[in-house]
Amino acid sequence: MADAKPVFTPIPTSPPLLKSGTALPDPFEYRTIVGSLQYLLITRPDLAFAVNKLSQYMHTPTTDHWSFVKRLLCYLCGTINDGLQIHHRSPLNSHAYSDADWAGDKNDFSSTSTYVIYLGRNPISWSSKKQKTIARSSTEAEYRSVANVAAELNWLCYLLIDLDVELLCCPVLYCDNVGATQLCSNPLFHSKIKHVAIDYHFIRDQVQNGVLRVAHVSSADQLADALTKPLHHIRFLDLKSKIGLLSRAPS
Repeated sequence: MADAKPVFTPIPTSPPLLKSGTALPDPFEYRTIVGSLQYLLITRPDLAFAVNKLSQYMHTPTTDHWSFVKRLLCYLCGTINDGLQIHHRSPLNSHAYSDADWAGDKNDFSSTSTYVIYLGRNPISWSSKKQKTIARSSTEAEYRSVANVAAELNWLCYLLIDLDVELLCCPVLYCDNVGATQLCSNPLFHSKIKHVAIDYHFIRDQVQNGVLRVAHVSSADQLADALTKPLHHIRFLDLKSKIGLLSRAPS
């Protein structure tokens, strides 16, 4: 598909990717391509959501899933020179964007947790994963995502300490859900979220000890949105540029 017609986004906004279609007689090629795309995620956060969704059908892929794979290859044909811009002069601070698509999976109504972590101006870690439990509210889904990012930030801070790199201030975690942001510092909400008590106490401990600061960010400035769900190409290209992905002609 090297000469395929390029498309603007890795996955369309409609129709949704569902458990539909006729099972492929030989799923080997599907599994090979999607498995290979996992390695491309090391430098291409814009593929995180699409590869995450396609990986959920590795066991029994269908003709519908195969068409989504071919569309993703069309996107790669038009963005083959895209890559992360790394700034060598960047302040030693860390911040992250956390987001969740509540009940976005129409097969089982599970949510998707995503994040993008920066060291200075450079994105160094990102993820798009299906939540293991069903969230009963958007605040719960967002809060579970915040807890996952907090754990990842904690690990990265310890890694930087081992490398003798000292951050100038505690990491800041941006979330666009007001309820989830308030839960990180307001004990009055405790009775409403007993079913997520472990995540609650973990983040509260981080915030109270000054290890982490959770701040609200508007949905328009939520960079992790590009890893959370299919987007219209204008919104997707805007977030892709803000994350730090640029197209460079080979030198």
